[in-house]
Amino acid sequence: MFNTDSAPVWRGKWIQSLYRILHSHCRQKETVIPTELPLVQEVTTTLREWATIWRDLYVGDKREMFNSVRDMIYDLIEWRSQILSGTLPQDELTELKQRVTSKIDYGNKYLDLDLVVRDKDGNILDPELTSTISLFRAHEAASKQIEDRIQEEKSQKQNIDLTRQAKFASTPSFALFVTLKNVVCKIGEDAEVLMSLYDPVDSKFISENYLVKWSSSGLVKDIDQLHNLRAVFTDLGSEDLKREKISFVCQIVRVGRMELRDNNTKKLTSGLRRPFGVAVMDVTDIITGKMDDEDKQHFIPFQPVAGENDFLQTVINKVITAKEVNHKGQGLWVTLKRLPGDIHQIRKDFPHLVDRSTAVARKMGFPEIIMPGDVRNDIYVTLVQGDFDKGSKTTPKNVEVTMSVYDEDGKKLENVIFPGAGDEGINEYKSVIYYQVKQPRWFETIKVAIPIEDVNRSHLRFTFRHRSSQDSKDKSEKIFALSFVKLMRYDGTTLRDGEHDLIVYKAEAKKLEDSSLYLNLPATKLELEEKGYSSTGKSTQNLGNCTISKDSFQIATLVCSTKLTQNVDLLGLLKWRSNTSLLQQNLRQLMKVEGGEVVKFLQDTLDALFNIMMENSDSDTFDTLVFDALVFIIGLIADRKFQHFNPVLETYIRKHFSATLAYTKLTKVLKNYVDNAEKLTEQLLKAMKALEYIFKFIVRSRVLFNQYGAALKYVPTIVNDVKLVFDPKELSLDSINVVLSMFIVFVGNGKGNELKVKKQVVKMKMDTLNGGKISSQNKSLHALNVCLYLLQGPTQWHVQIIMEKLLRTVNRTVISMGRDSPHIVNQFYRFQTSHLEISDFLMETFIMFKDLIGKNVYPSDWVIMNMMQNKVFLRAINQYAAVLNKKFLDQTNFELQLWNNYFHLAVAFLTQESLQLENFSSDKRAKIFQKYQDMRRQIGFEIRDMWYNLGPHKIKFIPEMVGPILEMTLVPEIELRKATIAIFFDMMQCEFHFTCSFQRFENEIITKLDHEVEGGRGDEQYKVLFQKMKHKYLAKTGENFVTLVVRLLERLLDYRTIMHDENKENRMSCTVNVLNFYKEIDREEMYIRYLYKLCDLHKECDNYTEAAYTLLLHAKLLKWSDEPCAAHLTQRDGYQASTQGQLKDQLYQEIINYFDKGKMWEEAIILGKELAEQYENEMFDFEQLSASLRKQAQFYENIVKVIRPKPDYFAVGYYGMGFPSFLRNKMFMYRGKEYERREDFEARLLTQFPNAEKMKTTTPPSEDIKCSSGQYIQCFTVKPILDLPAKFQNKPVSEQIVSFYTVNEVHKFQYSRPVRKGEKDPDNEFANMWIERTTYTTAYKLPGILRWFEVKSVSTEISPLENAMETMQLTNEKISSMVQRHLNDPNLPINPLSLLLNGIVDPAVMGGFANYEKAFFNDKYMQEHPEDLEKIEKLKDLIAWQIPHLAEGVRIHGEKVTEALRPFHDRLEACFKQLREKVEKQYGVNFLLLFALSFFLYWVCPPNVLRTCMSDLLLAEVSLWDAASDYVPSLSSFTDLIVAWPSFSLMPEVKGPSLNLKGEGGDLSNERKAITFQGVIIRSSYQMCDGPFLRLKRVFKCRRVHC
Repeated sequence: MFNTDSAPVWRGKWIQSLYRILHSHCRQKETVIPTELPLVQEVTTTLREWATIWRDLYVGDKREMFNSVRDMIYDLIEWRSQILSGTLPQDELTELKQRVTSKIDYGNKYLDLDLVVRDKDGNILDPELTSTISLFRAHEAASKQIEDRIQEEKSQKQNIDLTRQAKFASTPSFALFVTLKNVVCKIGEDAEVLMSLYDPVDSKFISENYLVKWSSSGLVKDIDQLHNLRAVFTDLGSEDLKREKISFVCQIVRVGRMELRDNNTKKLTSGLRRPFGVAVMDVTDIITGKMDDEDKQHFIPFQPVAGENDFLQTVINKVITAKEVNHKGQGLWVTLKRLPGDIHQIRKDFPHLVDRSTAVARKMGFPEIIMPGDVRNDIYVTLVQGDFDKGSKTTPKNVEVTMSVYDEDGKKLENVIFPGAGDEGINEYKSVIYYQVKQPRWFETIKVAIPIEDVNRSHLRFTFRHRSSQDSKDKSEKIFALSFVKLMRYDGTTLRDGEHDLIVYKAEAKKLEDSSLYLNLPATKLELEEKGYSSTGKSTQNLGNCTISKDSFQIATLVCSTKLTQNVDLLGLLKWRSNTSLLQQNLRQLMKVEGGEVVKFLQDTLDALFNIMMENSDSDTFDTLVFDALVFIIGLIADRKFQHFNPVLETYIRKHFSATLAYTKLTKVLKNYVDNAEKLTEQLLKAMKALEYIFKFIVRSRVLFNQYGAALKYVPTIVNDVKLVFDPKELSLDSINVVLSMFIVFVGNGKGNELKVKKQVVKMKMDTLNGGKISSQNKSLHALNVCLYLLQGPTQWHVQIIMEKLLRTVNRTVISMGRDSPHIVNQFYRFQTSHLEISDFLMETFIMFKDLIGKNVYPSDWVIMNMMQNKVFLRAINQYAAVLNKKFLDQTNFELQLWNNYFHLAVAFLTQESLQLENFSSDKRAKIFQKYQDMRRQIGFEIRDMWYNLGPHKIKFIPEMVGPILEMTLVPEIELRKATIAIFFDMMQCEFHFTCSFQRFENEIITKLDHEVEGGRGDEQYKVLFQKMKHKYLAKTGENFVTLVVRLLERLLDYRTIMHDENKENRMSCTVNVLNFYKEIDREEMYIRYLYKLCDLHKECDNYTEAAYTLLLHAKLLKWSDEPCAAHLTQRDGYQASTQGQLKDQLYQEIINYFDKGKMWEEAIILGKELAEQYENEMFDFEQLSASLRKQAQFYENIVKVIRPKPDYFAVGYYGMGFPSFLRNKMFMYRGKEYERREDFEARLLTQFPNAEKMKTTTPPSEDIKCSSGQYIQCFTVKPILDLPAKFQNKPVSEQIVSFYTVNEVHKFQYSRPVRKGEKDPDNEFANMWIERTTYTTAYKLPGILRWFEVKSVSTEISPLENAMETMQLTNEKISSMVQRHLNDPNLPINPLSLLLNGIVDPAVMGGFANYEKAFFNDKYMQEHPEDLEKIEKLKDLIAWQIPHLAEGVRIHGEKVTEALRPFHDRLEACFKQLREKVEKQYGVNFLLLFALSFFLYWVCPPNVLRTCMSDLLLAEVSLWDAASDYVPSLSSFTDLIVAWPSFSLMPEVKGPSLNLKGEGGDLSNERKAITFQGVIIRSSYQMCDGPFLRLKRVFKCRRVHC
């Protein structure tokens, strides 16, 4: 089987290989001295240029253009090799050169390359040796020629498309393209694989066979066809689309022994065609276009014959009706594709699929459209069935039918039998042999293609022979019977389509070979009956030397011929010359012939009609009949049934019709019908219906007549003789008015022709004027005469004619001055008397030149003309510059506007598109530079000199000239840049000299630089050159200015690089860099401009929060005042505001809307309050105030009720020199999207940088990675550090409120990474496990104007003991939080609580603090780390604090556990009991803690409240302990707390935030003590749990009331 998956790869490698071949000529091309013909050099250069474009087309997947360029490249390569071969005759070489140049010119135009102008021999014109006018004319001619060709091709394609559309609208012609990939079938012998299309409903084949001969080795027999087994089944049409089903049938015929099981091959007969099996696939969906996948390989299962006597036709029908086939892995692999059009169109449209080697299997029958010139003469013969008596044999015969074609002389016609497409013609065809079958049914179809001239003499001969399996017996078997049929009937028509019951004759074998013995006998049983013999008798009949056998044999025939008809009347017309006496009868009978038969022979029928008309031109006997027959045919085609033959008739008229005098006879008959309309009403009506095509025939005939008989074409031959008698100049000048008057009289009748006449008059006059040797004075008089003639009447179009016709005269007058004459400009100045006139002339000329440069006088592909124009402009501008320096530079005559126009013209000339050499290919750039140098450098140096010549006038051009000079310096030509950048420093010095600063210059260059760089100008080289510039007078300020511009350039270049990047995040980063720069240098208008660019980017990405923060920066620039808005403050049309207050109000409304969309209601409330303040106290707009307050209320409600997902934060480092400068070797903190996991975030990052490598560690990268040329991305999740606003600190705040600040308004983040110091202890890994904690700080809070900001980091290390303390602390918090959630919501599922408790209390699961005890609670560690004793005690306390939390958790678990989990809970309680005993034994803390809390509650609370608060206090105990410790620093345990508690009232003063524990009388009341303790708890800064403390607060308040 084929592996089609590798095809794209193969194609890509093929393209690369060909691309390298095409470029192989250009290696070291600078040193090559070509010795080939100039045309060969041009072809090589063209191929090199096209190859680059071709590759880009392939990469860009522009298939249509790619295929067109490929074909043109192939043609040029082929033609180039033919030219280089040197074997072509001169005339063929000349013709080939013409084709080559035409193809190059057409290809250049197609690819938008430069137009190449040539002389009549095809050589490229040299502009140095060709006059400008001639060059222009050559450009015009070349452009028109190419344009005409393109239009012609478009027109042809359009006509073809229209024809095809009209043709396919009713009868779409299409084909089925088949590729045989493999035959997976164990045959064991050679085989024939016959593929065809089959109608299962009618049980008949509808196409020829496609034949592939398969070898016994399992490969195609013809090895040249390997991997190229392709066929196209053509001529399918609308009738086939109407079929209910169409199947693709493959029949496999074994060629070898009679039976496969026979092994003694030497004694067996070989070469016998035996049935083997079939494979069938339903292709209805592919035929109808419902399924189309040419790359999909279809497997067609193989069904072998049950016994080798099974008829293949029967097996086919069985497979079609069967639901599935037991193929056992055997079958065919094919690809199928439907192709539109006939075979000619398919070869043109799909050359990569269908070429000359592709087999063409035609439909058995005519296509629905038969185009003129489509000659076909195919006769399809189907061996249907037979019935053969066994004779003297004991078993039925093994009958083999052999078909051959003979002429009437008994000569066999060779190579006229075709068993299938893809196979060559053969002399005789042998049928499949069915073993011992009396009535074999073959249904084998063979095509017979006989030359037309031989058909009437030919007949088909069928011989029958018994075949034996034993070779020795088989050789003795002779032909036992014969049948035949003639291809032409007695009346000259072709054999009728359909089945024919042939007579089977028996005779001696030798007699059967003699055709003269049987040709006169009847061939079919029908003929036998016609001759009076009986065909039903059971006894044999003797006819001559042959005996009619009882055997029977049936065949079916189908004639597909455009030359042979089966209709007698049509045949009579087509062969009218053989019997002209019957011509009138034949013409009348034609109009009775069935329409389908007529349209099949449309061209021959029309040819016959017009031949009759033309060969009887001296008589009108047949004119009316021919006319009526023509009307009949046109009427047929107008009928809906045959309307798809309209294009056929059009093609015949355009290409095949040749009757030059038919128009006279057709018009005569038509005129007669019109004149006698009353009598010939019916005929006239039919003629009027066919009038369109009747007139097309008339017009075409007249055109042909003119081409052959027009006498006027000989008139030009007299001109040369007349010139010998008359002087053409004098004759034309003296007689032209008489001639023109006659011309006007005869041609100019009517106002419509006036303009045409005038144009002709002017042309004739001016041709005479330009061509004669007339004095300048006479020329002027004649020119004036022409002008006066033209200006009589409307003048709008006359100016154009004057310019067209008189400009040549002016040019020639200038040329007549000679090359050594002074310049025209100087001549002009001699006639000018004042500076004013010269100034006006220069002003107008500068404006005109600038206009001509800007409007592109010539098309862009006229490179030579454009460069010639630029050369003239350059010379003229330099001349004008000399006049400016000479006459308009001194103080008296200085003209500011004139100089300003000069500078703008020069810069426009320098920056025009046609001079930007870097945009051209290297070859084009080299050619232009070789001929014209770089004109930009020349004019740039001239501009520099003119600037320095200005002297004290320079200040008048600052800052207006900063922009044009900047535009010039940005042109990427290094010498030009070096020469002109210095002008900036001269401008700085000039302004500084006059104003002691260069603020205006600086502002202007920053503004213009932004627009120029964004427009595509400027690069790194410019930045480097600018940075190197020094100013000796303005050292410090100049250096600052250079630094400023360089910094701006860096940011603008980064911004431009990614401006059209799909990665919007990079665009945002660069935009922020630019706007921050403008903010830094206080350029407010530019700052706002980029703020809105950033805002637009955020809105495109639905980053509404960031868009709000961005707009807020603009709003902060505004005041709540009535100050008018400056223009730069309202850069968006959407804001209708005249004051800053109004604009700020509108901005706030939009910002609040964005914050709302981003669920940042806290920020929206802040702005809403500010707005409400303005509405209430400044604007007094209570309606807006009401709306604002309602919004705020909704925002407050959203904060409490709406669940907001918490985004994760990711630290991302971009390392390596492969990243853009704004990312390179920097780390950023990213705010993830809602519900975005780190894996998804990383995937998004790597999509933006597909070449980047993800770092697998979180350690800082080495310098090698940072300095490498690659891209490395490091990404990990970080934890934001809560920065709670001051108003919420030390206060009971809802979790919904606080949770917002855990992920918002953050700028510090932590990341902890474990680090092991020293050797790993296998018994205890915690002993040397340190934590490296890194804190990242961003410059701005997140979220902000970006979703990320650059960070700086600070790293700290945490010891193993501190790590243990932190771990225990987090575990306690987790237990406390879980218990709290279950107390608040009893419906929570128990599984998370089960897992948490089990992981802590079960010794088999947790290693827990047992590892801490081994590592830290031992004498060795305490002796080595005496500074950690306090931390060890703290860790012990944390371990002890875990017990009451666990106790409450186990209690809740016991209440909620199901019966199924009761054993698990019992184990949990047992483990907890062991854990508690251990902790109490070692630390004795848990009992004392509970006792202290119980004691306190018992003291201050009544019994009924005590139980309510127990659970809350368990959760708040750590806070209680921490708070109490703050008040009494000497407390080291809860034992001390209990002991110290009574003395609280005796302490002189214990200060709290707002309470004094000492009362006026010394002792505090119980209520005061309760309130004091409440304050202690609430003010606790450690683990403030909202629920427990709020409930405690309510309890204490209740107590206060009772007290």
